[in-house]
Amino acid sequence: MPTRRHFIAGLASLVAGGLAAPRIARAADNPSELRIDYATYNPVGLLIRDKGWLEDELKADGIAVRWVQSLGSNKALEFLNAGSIDFGSTAGAAALVGRVNGNPIKAVYVYSRPEWTALVTRPDTGIASVADLKGRRVAATRGTDPHIFLIRALASAGLKEKDVVLVPLQHGDGKAALIRGDVDTWAGLDPIMAGAEVENGAKLFFRDPALNSWGVLNVREAFAAAHPELVRRVLAVYEKGRQHALANPADLKQSLIAAAKLPDAVIERQLTRTNLSTGTIGDAQRQTLVAAGQALQGAGVIKAEIDVPAAVNGLIDPRFGTQTQ
Repeated sequence: MPTRRHFIAGLASLVAGGLAAPRIARAADNPSELRIDYATYNPVGLLIRDKGWLEDELKADGIAVRWVQSLGSNKALEFLNAGSIDFGSTAGAAALVGRVNGNPIKAVYVYSRPEWTALVTRPDTGIASVADLKGRRVAATRGTDPHIFLIRALASAGLKEKDVVLVPLQHGDGKAALIRGDVDTWAGLDPIMAGAEVENGAKLFFRDPALNSWGVLNVREAFAAAHPELVRRVLAVYEKGRQHALANPADLKQSLIAAAKLPDAVIERQLTRTNLSTGTIGDAQRQTLVAAGQALQGAGVIKAEIDVPAAVNGLIDPRFGTQTQ
């Protein structure tokens, strides 16, 4: 029969030799599963998913990884708000609108600086400028960067959303509606937009890279508060992915081709408009999002009483860092 002395000796051996107690405590504090999105507008995320790097990082802790597809910023924000995912990739301006509307998220990483949206039309519509859109049918996905881009583009021509017939469609459906002739213009999103150009002869008649907001990775505020070290580890994997994409662009292209199921020429067009030069979130993103938020406020999308700079500061959280693994 074990004696009290044997028990004490065994416990002392565990503490001295294995640090087993802290390891058990750490495992108990961790979730059993980490839920993160993937999207064709976030090529770095696709590369990480294909390589299995996040699974490798978390395997020893007994944390499974579940990948959930987001078809647009609006869907990623819905999933985050519902608690269906812990991390979601969106456009920065869309994340700001979500935060203003009560979605408890933090933007913690930049996965790209893209020119991923423009206003797209067919050659036969006669549309050559934003001013030509008055009274025309325009497809857009509400709550996404293309929708926000459309609102700001209209404002640049002295128009408002009510001056066009907005047809709310998810991105792929918007492209299909344009090609069929059901709408005259589509607020496009890559790589679907690149496909419309290369495969269907669509024209990007209004472009402005400055009106495209950054691609940001968001985390649920509650998850970040409960698991800050896990957030740092996820960002370290993302940074590893970004660095690998810069050094191995062919790998990035293959991941995007496989996920989007689009030809090489289409993906090449998207990647020429995708800047992966930074992962750090901070002042540059603040400036862009404040400008976007104030423009949306002028258009009535964000209420006049909202303090936009304060809302941006509440969204952006740089404290988790971007260490490379």
